[in-house]
Amino acid sequence: MKLTILGGGGFRVPLVYGALLGDQAEGRVTRVTLHDVDAGRLDAVSTVLAEQAAGLPNAPEVTVTTDLDEAVRGTDFVFSAIRVGGLEGRAADERIALAEGVLGQETVGAGGVAYGLRTVPVALDVAGRIARLAPEAWVINFTNPAGLVTEAMSRLLGDRVIGICDSPVGLVRRVAGVLGIDPTAARVDYVGLNHLGWLHGLHVSGRDHLPGLLADSDALGSFEEGRLFGADWLRSLGAVPNEYLHYYYFHREMLQAYRRNDRTRGAFLREQQAGFYARPSLASWESTRAEREATYMAHSRAASGAGERAAADLCSGGYEQVALALMRAVAGDEPTTLILNVRNRGTLSALDEDAVIEVPCLVDGSGARPCRVAPLPYHAVGLVASVKAVEREVLAAARTGSRASAVKAFALHPLIDSVTVARRLLDAYTDEHPGLAYLNRK
Repeated sequence: MKLTILGGGGFRVPLVYGALLGDQAEGRVTRVTLHDVDAGRLDAVSTVLAEQAAGLPNAPEVTVTTDLDEAVRGTDFVFSAIRVGGLEGRAADERIALAEGVLGQETVGAGGVAYGLRTVPVALDVAGRIARLAPEAWVINFTNPAGLVTEAMSRLLGDRVIGICDSPVGLVRRVAGVLGIDPTAARVDYVGLNHLGWLHGLHVSGRDHLPGLLADSDALGSFEEGRLFGADWLRSLGAVPNEYLHYYYFHREMLQAYRRNDRTRGAFLREQQAGFYARPSLASWESTRAEREATYMAHSRAASGAGERAAADLCSGGYEQVALALMRAVAGDEPTTLILNVRNRGTLSALDEDAVIEVPCLVDGSGARPCRVAPLPYHAVGLVASVKAVEREVLAAARTGSRASAVKAFALHPLIDSVTVARRLLDAYTDEHPGLAYLNRK
């Protein structure tokens, strides 16, 4: 079976290849094609993959190319993990937002809108090529903003594109660990949008174990989300939110934390990874990844006083394992349940059928179908609907080139409180990013 990884020079590609090396099941991936627009990054990642495979029998064969059509032609699966504008673009997104006094994280707030505006047109081009050159391929989307990009690609690929994220998987794993529950044996009640979801229940043998956790302050203080949000707020919500909701619930504290730091997350990663790409090796990659994981969500932990990340959160087993499980289920028709980004299909009544949401899905050879979950409370419905409205304006701007839709996307976001600021943000982002030149001045 052939797998194509778009964004094949990306830093996390060795995680995916490592998961493939450990898969000896029938029908496994035997050929991997890495595609990237940057040949130097491809060479660096190829060096690491060769070290990973050294001495291992039956390691998947790796080829590299900068030709997109060549990469996707006739493939069975596509992992899309592109970063339009690179880390330089992410750092600029964050810097421009902070200059206007708003948050600009990669997928949240002004930064998420800007990233989506320049990524969606590229994702649509990729989807069109896949539909033409590999119409039977399944696309697993890693590209952020994951829910938005998955919805954009679904306009051309339908249900053959599925978005994934390791954030809800990590949340469920941490909560299950505190409760002493095997997460694979539990029915998970989790729903929302990517980076905007809530865990409302963890059921084993018909019993929901989450209320007991919410009543135990010591237990809530023993894992990351409990420390980020605080026991009182989690009890008020009656749920455990995805960690990215910290940007919404503690907006002012997060903004202060970003302002106190001399570097944004994007600037930190840009500088950190530059060292790896200049001198690539497996050892260099591992040490760089360890530092990256240890500093993940550092601004949130600083704002809440949550301290350092727990050792258990630094291990692998995130999105690469989700991707492998998804691929096995589809290719081998082996039913499993995974939290994925798929079309709504009536799961959330506040959204239309084609809106991509993040929800547990039953996955088999026919694809992924959302499972039934409990209705969201009004406060969550309001936030989900607001952010989905922003995503729809981004899609409209990408489709039509409308500057008015782009301004509307910024202005409607819950973390941007001014139409005037929205206009200035779009002006600044357009000046910074050549990829936004498609937006007209009307």
